[in-house]
Amino acid sequence: MNYETKNFDYLLGLFGLSDQLLKNHFTLYQGYVTNVNKILEERKKLIDSDQTSSPVFAELTRRLGWEWNGLRLHELYFENLTQETKKLDPASSLFLEIEQSFGNFENWEKEFRAIGAMRGIGWVILYRDTVTGKLLNVWINEHDVGHLSGAKPIIVLDVFEHAFMLDYGIKRADYLNIFMTHLDWPVIEKR
Repeated sequence: MNYETKNFDYLLGLFGLSDQLLKNHFTLYQGYVTNVNKILEERKKLIDSDQTSSPVFAELTRRLGWEWNGLRLHELYFENLTQETKKLDPASSLFLEIEQSFGNFENWEKEFRAIGAMRGIGWVILYRDTVTGKLLNVWINEHDVGHLSGAKPIIVLDVFEHAFMLDYGIKRADYLNIFMTHLDWPVIEKR
């Protein structure tokens, strides 16, 4: 079974992110989908030919996490964006959970933005601990390193340079403002 590239063209025209930036970002995401399929195909060939002790098999296996998470994190990132400017309903269960985990909504947003503004490449993810239900803002440096085991991504923010530099240069805070105004709260609440 091959993984299919999802179409996120509905985001074209999004205020604050140029079509060129989005198209470049979609192409990068498509590369992750392609590489996941290639790695799985090559690993299958090596398994079928009893070459699982080869360095090639080992390296493909190690690389799968990077490509896989690049695929999924980009899908989650694009899916939690919308053309519309929306606010989270203060009566919603997610709003109440954020207040319970962070004291109030403003504390959550302040922390999320502060993590997003940190120097370095990576991701900012609002995770739900599936054991306790607690929400946590987390910095992920690389696609395949630092994820919280057993936690579910609720909001995903890409802070690799490709997500903003074409439009904002090094003004990451301006990009964060755009991102926060285009969160698709109904999609996020379903997560």
